Amino acid sequence: MSSNRHLLQLDSSASPRAPGRRDFLKVAAAAAALSVATRAVPSHAAETPAHPAAFVKIDTSQIKALTFDMQGSLLDFYSTIVDEGAKFTQARGITADWTKISDQWRSEYRKQLDQVIAGTITWRSTDRIYRDSLDNLLATYSWGDTLSAADRDQISSLWSRLRAWDDTRPGLARMQKKFTLSTLSNGSMASVVNIVKQDKLPFDCILTAELVKSSKPDPKVYALAANSLSLQPHQIMMVACHKYDLAAAKKFGFNVAFIPRPLEFGPGGKTDTAPEDYFDAMAPSLVDLAKVLGA
Repeated sequence: MSSNRHLLQLDSSASPRAPGRRDFLKVAAAAAALSVATRAVPSHAAETPAHPAAFVKIDTSQIKALTFDMQGSLLDFYSTIVDEGAKFTQARGITADWTKISDQWRSEYRKQLDQVIAGTITWRSTDRIYRDSLDNLLATYSWGDTLSAADRDQISSLWSRLRAWDDTRPGLARMQKKFTLSTLSNGSMASVVNIVKQDKLPFDCILTAELVKSSKPDPKVYALAANSLSLQPHQIMMVACHKYDLAAAKKFGFNVAFIPRPLEFGPGGKTDTAPEDYFDAMAPSLVDLAKVLGA
């Protein structure tokens, strides 16, 4: 790793609050000068909370590949599940609160996934976990019994049809010019392949935790990326909106970049978008991240 550590301040003409220059500054001085930068606004949201300006604290010449978390980080699962779920139940004359259902579904999924990671239940794909979680969830609703197995399969398949955030494809397209891009998701291979094709995302490689029958933050998943890309951990940067993911990747030896997604759980949801000292880079959108990484 180069000892020439620096922080690159984002110059974004689209933001009236970002400085109109691009300077290399010392980390200590630049950290005090961080200000609000341009932010990506998803199509379903009127306004997104502000974030600190984009920055990078390392010499990016060492980075050869970027690996990306998918759900939440690149994909807007909330609006996909809520919008498509509402269409499904409305077409059947069922009144349902899909914001609540989405939260419950994710919670049930996480509980089962943690049990898989802990080894208390046998490994199964995330597609299976989502489907089993849906059955458990629907058992708590009076209208749940009216849905057939085919209906449930259709609802569960939404996780294989998630929509990308508005900044995802243009940001990836810029970064692909300079770096090898790979998914590194807890999603199933089938679901990630389908989403990449559906949303036309420019990835060079598709990797998921399913290949090592585990889930992040298991170190085996980060090792999968290093081994598959034939790179040393310090040559890889993990990009995600989830701090547990970045903290584990950092511990493994990756560089890490944080992309805050304040609307990950919808307009009323709560997310932790504050910067952390261990972040090597941070940006309010993937396009902004591409800029500070020199792509």
